[in-house]
Amino acid sequence: MPNILFAISDDQSFPHAGAYGTDWVKTPAFDRVAEQGILFNRAYVPNPKCAPSRSIILTGRNSWQLEEAANHWPYFPQKFRVFPEVLAEHGYFVGATGKKWAPGIAETAEGEPRPLTGIAYDEHRAEPPTDAISDNDYAANFEAFLKDRPAGQPFSFWFGATEPHRAYEYRSGIEKGGKQVSDIESVPDFWPDEEEVRIDMLDYAFEIEHFDNHLGRMLQLLEEHGELENTLVVVTADNGMPFPRIKGQTYELSAHMPLAIMWPDGIENPGRIVDDFVSFADFAPTFIELAGLNWEDTGMHPAVGRSLTDIFTSENEGQINPDRDYVLLGKERHDVGRPYDWGYPIRGIIRSDMLYIRNFEPTRWPSGNPETGYLNTDGSPTKTFILDHRTTSGMYHYWNRNFGKRPAEELYDIAKDPNTIHNLADDPEYSETKEELKSELYRKLKDQGDPRMFGRGYIFDAYPYVNDNDANFYRRYIIEGEEIPAGWVNDSDFEEKPLPEQRH
Repeated sequence: MPNILFAISDDQSFPHAGAYGTDWVKTPAFDRVAEQGILFNRAYVPNPKCAPSRSIILTGRNSWQLEEAANHWPYFPQKFRVFPEVLAEHGYFVGATGKKWAPGIAETAEGEPRPLTGIAYDEHRAEPPTDAISDNDYAANFEAFLKDRPAGQPFSFWFGATEPHRAYEYRSGIEKGGKQVSDIESVPDFWPDEEEVRIDMLDYAFEIEHFDNHLGRMLQLLEEHGELENTLVVVTADNGMPFPRIKGQTYELSAHMPLAIMWPDGIENPGRIVDDFVSFADFAPTFIELAGLNWEDTGMHPAVGRSLTDIFTSENEGQINPDRDYVLLGKERHDVGRPYDWGYPIRGIIRSDMLYIRNFEPTRWPSGNPETGYLNTDGSPTKTFILDHRTTSGMYHYWNRNFGKRPAEELYDIAKDPNTIHNLADDPEYSETKEELKSELYRKLKDQGDPRMFGRGYIFDAYPYVNDNDANFYRRYIIEGEEIPAGWVNDSDFEEKPLPEQRH
């Protein structure tokens, strides 16, 4: 049975790692895992937001199969068992540091906290490179975990960094990371190519590098303890970068994640690049199988994910398993910001290079209401720049692409249009493709028991929203005479009167 080190950054999009050719982000530890293992080109999170993403990882099920856990800030249902609990019951020493399953509340039937990722190791602290970066010494806490592990016992450790989650120290990438605005090869087409945006991207890169530094220290610790050869090291992120039109949405950069996996004792022909589609629902079945367990004997609900061991034992690269040719996407309620805490329900499918999206409530604002600050987009210099310039000549389309309302259907050729700008849903040339993808999407969702396919999508809006009322992170606003908690934004992000509606 191999050890498992699961390393997950917080809000990092593909392809922002050196192994993918991104020069303005330096990730030697991630690159090492890719070089000595497998680099995955098509790993996707089905629901691109912290809590639902992590719920999928832990259970092997898609978020629409997880009741309250489909949402952000939920109560985690007691009925769903998770892989760290199962591993702990079958001989593994299980622990975690940093951000675990969050945000939300997980409790036992007795009302006690339920540590979904194992024993917390967060005692060791260190001076962070910026005030915005966590002082958690993740690697030191991993070392403490290794020292506590009983001799000869396999382990599973969850390394959940809080980087590159916002907020950032502005200009830290330049002033502390030695970067320059010219390092950015290009700015996505849906943002203005302005210095403030490039600086924001470099600050994001600096925080990814902090995560990677701790990963490198952990790899070194595994070598020193003689455990690296028999440790499955999985490195990824929970959802896309915390910028407009990415985090919390279902576009290419929202759901496409970096993923590298190494296991010297178990991966054949290391250094391969694999093009199979991987879903985050595949992680739990992989870990359960490698622990020598049958899923049916774990007490976990049936998984939709599939173990990745067929890829590990293959010597080939490119497309290995022809059945891994698609991934499903979707979301319900993320951050509040609409009347009655309604969400913005979406389902989607990517097959080959085509992304089909079904927006079930196109009359709602996809990033939250203007008067509440578009709360499903984290506050940032990029967000504020776009909003502050929404009435500037030639700039309206940036507001529209990032915050405007959307049509009921979207279709993109992500090979030609990775920024998902050109919606082909109404193009007659693509009508057959659209209908085929829609039919396949609905068929698979019905097979998975998605309530939205059976006229019960309203239940996701009815689940309670959990919020810790942290005064430093939350502000309050008034809507329809009721005071409602709202996520962190800049004051100027609130619009008294939204711009005229226009769909892209």
